Amino acid sequence: MSYVGPDFEPPQPRRSRRGPLTVALAALVPGALAGYLVWQAVGDDSGGGSDRAVPASSSSATGSVSPSSRASASTTDDTKPSTSSTPAPSSSSSSSSKPAASGSLKGKVIVIDPGHNPANFRHTSEINRKVNIGTNWKECDTTGTSTNAGYTEARFTLDVAHRMRTILEKRGATVKLTQDGDRSFGPCVDERARIGNTAHADAVVSLHADGSAAGNRGFHVILPASVHEGAADTRPIVASSRDLGERIAGLFVRETGSAPSNYVGDGTGLVVRKDLGGLNLSTVPKVFIECGNMRDTKDAALLTSGAWRENAARGISEGIVGFLHG
Repeated sequence: MSYVGPDFEPPQPRRSRRGPLTVALAALVPGALAGYLVWQAVGDDSGGGSDRAVPASSSSATGSVSPSSRASASTTDDTKPSTSSTPAPSSSSSSSSKPAASGSLKGKVIVIDPGHNPANFRHTSEINRKVNIGTNWKECDTTGTSTNAGYTEARFTLDVAHRMRTILEKRGATVKLTQDGDRSFGPCVDERARIGNTAHADAVVSLHADGSAAGNRGFHVILPASVHEGAADTRPIVASSRDLGERIAGLFVRETGSAPSNYVGDGTGLVVRKDLGGLNLSTVPKVFIECGNMRDTKDAALLTSGAWRENAARGISEGIVGFLHG
């Protein structure tokens, strides 16, 4: 969800620090390392639209990746990157170690928030309008990033959202999208939050792909910080959002074979932030997921694969199912 503009400021590098959550993610998925080796081997110097299958492996090994000391260019849908982003505090009994529960989702409301909008680039004045996110004012929305070959983040997020909707509706859930390519731009980040709140959603997931530097790889889930300022009060949803995020991270590893980010989150795949309007203004459990880095050719080969996107949609959906069934 990178936005490279005049205000772009990459965060400062952080020292690597592994926590018990890294171990929990590794223990969750015995086959993650072998899947990761396959992932590392998949490359496409064009960064373009391969649709070949990239299945997760089932061999035995660990699933964590040592973080890089490089400065991150990771950014968000509604802001330049925060220099104060921190990895999520680890827990010795991470809920991501629990398998996704089976059973009907009848009566559950899930909101999927596909980041950006394919037509945002035609409405720069509208999306640059500032909105209040509680802690400060940020752009209504951004154009998002793309692969080197031009596959946009907005196309990616809509595709994964449609796949998730199919999976979750088959389980009986009521699924709502914040946008379905049916708007001329946006919605703005404050409206995206309101859509989930008004729906009284049981869970909300905002879908993204990053626009960081080449060599920065992997996924990370962004959790809301405890914010109580202006219109923002995340205190009631911090714990439940963490549970949702941990479960999604664990199931994402299992279904895709991808490893946690090597450039943010200190290898945990989890990052806490307080500068995102979509999280700050939410009153229901909500997380963001950066599914990979579009500016790295190996990650781009995954993100442009229809088979991999299906696995990603399944991993995120199963994490939601596990969260809703407890």
